[in-house]
Amino acid sequence: MKKNKEKEEYNMGSKNKILIVDDSPINRSLLIDILSPEYDIVEVENGLEAIGYIEKNLESISLVLLDIVMPVMNGFEVLMLMNKNNWIQYLPVITITSDTASQSIDKAYDLGVCDYINRPFDDLIVQKRVQNTILLNAKHKQLENMITEQILEKEKNNLLMIEILSHIVEFRNGESGMHVLRIRIITEFLMRSLSQRSENYHFSDSYIAEVMNASSLHDIGKTMISDTLLNKTGKLTEQEFEIMKRHTLFGAQILKDIPYFKQESLIQTAHDICRWHHERYDGCGYPDHLTGEQIPISAQIVALADVYDALTSKRAYKPPYSHDKAVEMIMAGQCGAFHPELLDCLFHGSQQLNERLTIYETEDSLLNLESQSMNEHIFKKTSVSNRTFALLEQERTKYKFFASMSGEIQFEFNIKSNILTVSEWGAHHLNMPEIIIAPIENQTMLEIISLDSLNEFQNKVKSVSIDHPIVEIITQIKVKEDWRWFKILARPLWVENDIPEITDVIGKCVDIHDEYTKMNKLKRIAAQDSLTKLSNHKTARQQIEMIMSKHPYEHYAMILIDLDYFKNANDFFGHMFGDEVLRYFSKKLLDCIGEKSIISRVGGDEFMVFIKYEGDVEKRVREIHDCVSCRYKEYPISLSMGIALYPENGDDYEDIYKHADQALYSAKKSGRKQYSFYQE
Repeated sequence: MKKNKEKEEYNMGSKNKILIVDDSPINRSLLIDILSPEYDIVEVENGLEAIGYIEKNLESISLVLLDIVMPVMNGFEVLMLMNKNNWIQYLPVITITSDTASQSIDKAYDLGVCDYINRPFDDLIVQKRVQNTILLNAKHKQLENMITEQILEKEKNNLLMIEILSHIVEFRNGESGMHVLRIRIITEFLMRSLSQRSENYHFSDSYIAEVMNASSLHDIGKTMISDTLLNKTGKLTEQEFEIMKRHTLFGAQILKDIPYFKQESLIQTAHDICRWHHERYDGCGYPDHLTGEQIPISAQIVALADVYDALTSKRAYKPPYSHDKAVEMIMAGQCGAFHPELLDCLFHGSQQLNERLTIYETEDSLLNLESQSMNEHIFKKTSVSNRTFALLEQERTKYKFFASMSGEIQFEFNIKSNILTVSEWGAHHLNMPEIIIAPIENQTMLEIISLDSLNEFQNKVKSVSIDHPIVEIITQIKVKEDWRWFKILARPLWVENDIPEITDVIGKCVDIHDEYTKMNKLKRIAAQDSLTKLSNHKTARQQIEMIMSKHPYEHYAMILIDLDYFKNANDFFGHMFGDEVLRYFSKKLLDCIGEKSIISRVGGDEFMVFIKYEGDVEKRVREIHDCVSCRYKEYPISLSMGIALYPENGDDYEDIYKHADQALYSAKKSGRKQYSFYQE
């Protein structure tokens, strides 16, 4: 074995690596003999060599055995340098000493060592203390990794909450949540630029994150402004502009009146931004005409970000300006006066900002960018364990705040424990507990949502994949004795083992009742003939084509009906009477055929019926013809009918309709008041 100043490595493989730092060759040799069967060993003879080796190989070392009394650089000096470089956070150290004085041992512990070993060496004690220290450090790292993953997941969930809130705030004035997400990116860019360029402002990462999150609420007061005003395409009148300006006051009041977390720094910052993001540096802004440093710097930054994004985005009242034009307008003072140092950051960082926003043009890209920034922030060389609890507490506050502000019902379901947790606001809104065990069997749960809906949701969760993780269903939920339509949006969370396993499901329930019922009404109106309330031709065709695709081997008859000489009703009695005849005939058709069949008004006095039949189809056609041949008041209603059979006379809609039309022409040509089947 070599006994010189060069480090020696033994049994290099997949074992844990121990660095022995001792100026005594005999001590190093004894430790190698004790430990080399179980570990890879590296040995150096002084502290300076140890620092050089650790600096290059920090990640690969599992433990340092460090002598205290050495030439060149002693053990305490090594420990002080390890603390200065934060290596002591990741690399456990056991000191080697013959000095059992408590003062030396206390000093070593104060500098971060995990344990100490006395000389002369006891083989068993050395082995056990080394083994225990390495195992404890491995457990510690595993725990840190688990907590870090939780932080990452919480941050991702927070980004989802930001996205949700963005859409809520922007939905009413016809914009996507992209505006709020871009404001966050621009805000971060300006804050980091200002920290680098200014002697007056130096923002911490946590404060930057706080302002970014608070910026998402800058226009929340617009929820109190009417849709008509928000979406007006022309220039606002003076009176309308005065109303619009009040959104700053509304937003500040909303935040001031929230029932929870009033003293949180995030809410205070959000309040400042809401109220003063339209103030200008020269006092020409609103609502309070603040000047210069009277305006909180957070509001000044978001104000500039908001103006830049408004200029470069399409609005109801204007097309988007280019990046260069927007910067030119801001620098020329056309959008008001801004903090000179912020203008300097925008001007000198213009190209970088443009490239950043160009790369992340879509919502997914912006969210991915924020995830990336968050990851970089978490894995900086500061202590993970010291940061963990503060971050988790911050995430809890942010999550609860956004949940209460969104006016939505958030939930989380843990698969293993079978426990559903509902946000505080959501539980109060639905008059249910915040925590429900086995929700699919819980009577309270089943009183507010049907078992069929729960089963549908459960089946959709089971069918998703990591590539397509979003679950969506529309169902009714009982709110204060009323059943309302909700959209449930959710995504599972996986543990990515060899076979990914779903551990949790997070989601939200969005009340879409008013929009959904209105949309259904509009759909019904769009699908109906306005005069007769029967299906219109387009809707009937879609329904028939769906039947053909799903039931290609079942038998159907398409019947085209034309009222004979209907023109006489309009000519002799007037068009209002003609409309009455058509409405009466439509009702007669429904009475004779039933609502299970497809009945539509094709146009004018022509109708279409699509019925399923078994056996004698002509008998059924004759019954229909006789039933609907009638009188309205003194006006006789006679009709001609053309029939084509599916699939005998064609295998798609175009063929069947064309052949039924040909049969109708044949019936009319033969004298009307009769029906005719298609003949090839």
